[in-house]
Amino acid sequence: MKLSAVKSCQTTPAPRRPGPDRPAGPKRSVSTFGVVTASIAVAFGAGAGSPLFVLYQHEWGFPAWQLTTAFTVYTVTLLATLLVAGSVSDHIGRRPVLVSSLLLLLVTSALFLAADGIGWIIAARAVQGIATGAATSTFTAAIIELATPRHRPVMTVLTSAAPVGGLALGALFTGLAVQLGDHPTAVVFIGLAVVLVHGIASVLAAPETAGRHPGVLASLRPRLSVVPAARGWFWSLVPLIAAGWMFSGLFLGLAPSFNASVFGIHNAAVNGTVVAVQPMAAALTGIASGRLPAGRATRVGALLLFLGAVLAVVGVATGNLPLVVTGALLGGSGQGAAFGSSLRILGPLADNASRGGLFAAVYLVAYTAYGAPVLLAGIASDFVPLPATVVVYGSVVALLAATAALSLILRARRNNRPRPARGA
Repeated sequence: MKLSAVKSCQTTPAPRRPGPDRPAGPKRSVSTFGVVTASIAVAFGAGAGSPLFVLYQHEWGFPAWQLTTAFTVYTVTLLATLLVAGSVSDHIGRRPVLVSSLLLLLVTSALFLAADGIGWIIAARAVQGIATGAATSTFTAAIIELATPRHRPVMTVLTSAAPVGGLALGALFTGLAVQLGDHPTAVVFIGLAVVLVHGIASVLAAPETAGRHPGVLASLRPRLSVVPAARGWFWSLVPLIAAGWMFSGLFLGLAPSFNASVFGIHNAAVNGTVVAVQPMAAALTGIASGRLPAGRATRVGALLLFLGAVLAVVGVATGNLPLVVTGALLGGSGQGAAFGSSLRILGPLADNASRGGLFAAVYLVAYTAYGAPVLLAGIASDFVPLPATVVVYGSVVALLAATAALSLILRARRNNRPRPARGA
């Protein structure tokens, strides 16, 4: 994998002026809202898996390693798609990629509805990972580009909150459906299919924001595509992005297991609520932190992530559920502030011809941190007690957050240091 030297003729993008294919006013606002809703639905489908997997294991009696496989295959296909196709929309446009991704998610819903064994679920999650990998960075780029210059900072924050907010809504809604209904899979995925169809219509109604550019076949080579103007900030923010999404993986990937084994929680609604606390806090704080200067928000986010990881680790180690929930709230808030501000810093450093590739690199870091540690933790839990696994996992999150906080504080001090006068 190589870091491509993508050249840009400018470091600050010039907003594209609305033309004949870019409707303004209410029609544009309605289509943009539909695109935002569809981006949330993509993450909703991923978050819905956590409560359902426990139900499927109870009904079908498959071993724990197959449960881990169902979680992991999603991340593997998602990361592979980000590496191979993350910048395709920079060459063929946003709409073709988004429509294709949403159609694949409709196939995913059909596979979940037809499933009568874990093999169907693994296949559904593989397709879901491909669709999400293609859609996530493209949605982020498209929504920012659809926004007017005045609303672009707000929409950047909103796009950062959509993935974690959708994960939270998926876990919470599905947990309630499992606990209260007789056919939770049908309720979740038929409802999701309706939203996806509306999303396809919204994408088709929205204007195209990225023109066609040559090099689409070359863009399929596995690589990170980060424009030179963004590289300094990108590498500074990598530990922070990794810490936040690894913390999300702790709750969305491992919480259903330690809720049952450590805290004796077997109620699906309660389980879904505990799982949803962290991503919901991330989504709400991500939106709220948009009022803070982006640099300051990254530093605040890093400190909150550190505190949240420490509290969650101590809570699981001592069997103290309120401490775990408090850690989830603090760490989730830290992730929201950190990730939203990271996108606010990076977004303006790329133009419309390279923004999709830049955000694909960001989400590659995010989803690697989200999925790979959970896989390793799942394997480790077969040999060591789960609380010990969680302690090691959370300690790595705390270390990454502390590293990011120190790096960002030093960077801020360098930037604020008075420069010597010429000739001095």
